[in-house]
Amino acid sequence: MILIWSLWLKWFESAIIRRISNLKLSLPRSCRIEETETERKRRTITQQLTTTPNERSMVLGRVDSWADSKRNVLASVSSTVMCDEDFSLMTDTQGSQNTLNGILNAISKCKVQHNQLLKEQQDLSRARDDQEDLAKQFRQRIVKLRICLEEDDNNQARDVDSERKKIAALHDEESRLKREIQRAEEELQLEEESTHHLKQQTDVSTAAVPEKKVVFTGVTGDGANTLNFDVKPHIVYPMEEGTALITFEDEEVAQKILSLREHKVDLGEDCAITLEAKLVQLLVPYQVEMDTEVCSRRILVSNLPKKVGEDRLLDKLEIHFAKRKNGGGEVDDSDMLHDSGNVVITFTENNIAKGLTDKQYHDVEFEKGRKHSVKVTPFLNGEITSFQTRLSACGRTVLLTGIPAIMEQENLQDLLEIHFQKTSNGGGEVDAFLYNPLGQHTLALFEEDCPTEDQSQ
Repeated sequence: MILIWSLWLKWFESAIIRRISNLKLSLPRSCRIEETETERKRRTITQQLTTTPNERSMVLGRVDSWADSKRNVLASVSSTVMCDEDFSLMTDTQGSQNTLNGILNAISKCKVQHNQLLKEQQDLSRARDDQEDLAKQFRQRIVKLRICLEEDDNNQARDVDSERKKIAALHDEESRLKREIQRAEEELQLEEESTHHLKQQTDVSTAAVPEKKVVFTGVTGDGANTLNFDVKPHIVYPMEEGTALITFEDEEVAQKILSLREHKVDLGEDCAITLEAKLVQLLVPYQVEMDTEVCSRRILVSNLPKKVGEDRLLDKLEIHFAKRKNGGGEVDDSDMLHDSGNVVITFTENNIAKGLTDKQYHDVEFEKGRKHSVKVTPFLNGEITSFQTRLSACGRTVLLTGIPAIMEQENLQDLLEIHFQKTSNGGGEVDAFLYNPLGQHTLALFEEDCPTEDQSQ
């Protein structure tokens, strides 16, 4: 279109020149110079329009509209020139000047518009460059985001796979624990059956109990013929992890510790732990019924010397009671009862034990030239027919729970014992202290230390 427009301008210029030549008008020199200048300017703007192909599409609309307006003006001027055959030199000169001035003004306006279009083109070019830079940045961001998204997908896939493996491992662990629980329940049932059987088959050894059923109800008298059972509690208490047993010399101190319940123990260096004090209750027997029977092959030997070794003691007893002159016979076995310090001797024949128990006291030579009087009593086989228990509270012992494993066992035990020895903390003199840290198994032994129900470790 711009090329057509340029051709049209040239054609229009040649038409004007031909029209003026046909009229055979002699124009003044100044008019010709002005016309030459006009032609030069027109040619210059035409060259500018034709030598900038990148701007053609941008100025095309505006040039077309301007050309339409100027086409109407030139049409009216051409009509005037063609119709006026009789004109004077002055009139033609003025008309030519008006026509040339209009063209110059139009060219000037077109140049201004062209400059504006160039400026707009530059602005658009800069905007286009900015948009391209922005698009490039966005493309780079899209690439980075795509890479990050792929990495996130891979990480998520790995995490999901890891969690699935963990879940599978937990299911396996759950199955294993269920099997262990079932096995433990079966073992517990077997242990309970075994315990019940052992309770029924326990051999009870006492001194001079008649051959009849007895029921143990406690001490009934101090007479010479009173038959007493010497029962000593010997209770094994399994401790839980992270707990401690503390026994005070005074029962009132233990009760005060229990009443406070929670205790904050300062371990130094701005470190403190909070413990909970609980009552210790033990399951103890309170009524035992049994059937007893005197064993015809065994005797119980008591009142033995303390300074003789166990092996020598058993050898001397076996030698003495194996001799017929001492009323004995062939010895099958001899066994020391370490809890009572007595000895059980078993013979091969059934009628020997009764003769020895009837005499009761026997002089046995443990050292050369020196004899010691021992007491021989019947050995009783007992079968428990009834065994009842009850919970007994330990008056002087307190259970401490919630102990974390934050330092060495000995150091933590010393700090806890120091804390509960201070009267300012509600404590007092400590008789015994046992700490079972996390991850360990400990058994505490309780024995009766006085006629009351107080227990100590």
